[in-house]
Amino acid sequence: MPSSTDSFSSAGTKENRCPAAASGPFSIGTITLGNRLVLAPLAGYSNLAFRLICLQCGAGLAVSEMISSHGLAYGQKKTLNLLQTCADENVFVAQLFGAEPSIMAEAATVLNSHKVDIVDINMGCPVKKVTKRGAGAALMADITRASEIIDAVISATSKPVTVKLRVGVHNDQITVFDLAHQADKLGAAAITVHGRTWKQGFSGLADWDIIRRVKRSVSIPVIGNGDITSYHQAATALSEWGCDAVMIGRAAIGNPWVFSPSGTPPESAAITATALHHLDLISRFHGHLTHSPGLIKNQISRYFKGFAGASTWRRRINESSTINDLRTLLTNHAEHYKF
Repeated sequence: MPSSTDSFSSAGTKENRCPAAASGPFSIGTITLGNRLVLAPLAGYSNLAFRLICLQCGAGLAVSEMISSHGLAYGQKKTLNLLQTCADENVFVAQLFGAEPSIMAEAATVLNSHKVDIVDINMGCPVKKVTKRGAGAALMADITRASEIIDAVISATSKPVTVKLRVGVHNDQITVFDLAHQADKLGAAAITVHGRTWKQGFSGLADWDIIRRVKRSVSIPVIGNGDITSYHQAATALSEWGCDAVMIGRAAIGNPWVFSPSGTPPESAAITATALHHLDLISRFHGHLTHSPGLIKNQISRYFKGFAGASTWRRRINESSTINDLRTLLTNHAEHYKF
């Protein structure tokens, strides 16, 4: 995250900041959350099991993986599976992506019949297979269509609607202020701003000064996103940059304790116990993933990244043939393996 000195050099002052503790309450529309830390939608990761792990470790809110508006509109089973939730997930946020206002509205209508509390619109994904269809971050280059999508989704549901944005297309085309204004005017309940452009992808540094300026320009809550890798960084971002909440993405993979003031446990036993709990949740809620064990092993192996001997441990995980083999490995051998 850029330093406050670097990012505030052009503004010259920090007046009108909105200091907030990460542990303080936060509201989106009529929904009040326990704290100001949000798990980002992560394709391939943010299923129900991972969301529950992050919520149990301290996140105040967790957003689903991106959900195709076409898949919902046409009732595709694989897409509908992404709407899975449970009572332990007190607030369920379903994130839609698409480029056609009518289809996005139809998808939002489908969500009306499911246990969905907040509808989020993705205008931030930079992945080519999404943007080549005009969806995700490509909408940062088409304010008219983006505004039509926001309006269509809000008109199709009574649930709070939020929008996830990037700061623009590239450094010479910063469009977030126009789109943030449109979202505010059209009735969005909140916006998330990832402090990178579409062209940046996930490279370089997030520009938190732009996030601060967006917050000052709208009347709705602004969630800041980009480069946050610890609870304490999140608390600093809330205090120094004035956003209402902070979204954490890639740093939570294999480290759900990023949402906790105490951080990652120093004991391998505690880490292994959480990995086992995660595996149990996957088995409970995502039986279909047992046919794709590679996806599961990828998630579980991330818990041991950075430890001495982690490469050997990851190899043992990847050599497991079945989910039961993986559970046995974690249960019987982790206590004796020195990280």
